[in-house]
Amino acid sequence: MLAYRLPREPSTPRITVWRRLKRLGVAQLSDGLVALPFDSRTLEALEWIAEEVTEAGGEATIWIGEPASQGQARALVRRMAGAISKEYARVIDEALLAQECELKVRRRTVGRLRRELRRIRRRDYFPPAERERAEAAVEELAAALDPQVTV
Repeated sequence: MLAYRLPREPSTPRITVWRRLKRLGVAQLSDGLVALPFDSRTLEALEWIAEEVTEAGGEATIWIGEPASQGQARALVRRMAGAISKEYARVIDEALLAQECELKVRRRTVGRLRRELRRIRRRDYFPPAERERAEAAVEELAAALDPQVTV
């Protein structure tokens, strides 16, 4: 967990920190308190953000902890997986819509959706069923382009 507090002004550091946390896929537990599953990658990422917070004149501490009950842990996992699930659903929808577009648009869409899948996977700590469906939808769109396009 990262507990942090930043001065209200200037707002740029607050926005920058929030965007970085969002890219990591944190669960917002309360104002100024976020959580991620514990591993060396997430710990290092939070350490970098904590350093940014202190350099911007704020305060930051990193805590290693766990929910007090299995029910709380499951609720947190559901919340994080649910957010990612919505992102995968958008990829599925875009891949299906792109099938109706002209070839040039479909090619660009395949590249963009593949990049989007990579971004989502980086913060997908508890993969939902939509992950496989999104990957399959993008593969299907790519396969429909022409036989030389590999997935």
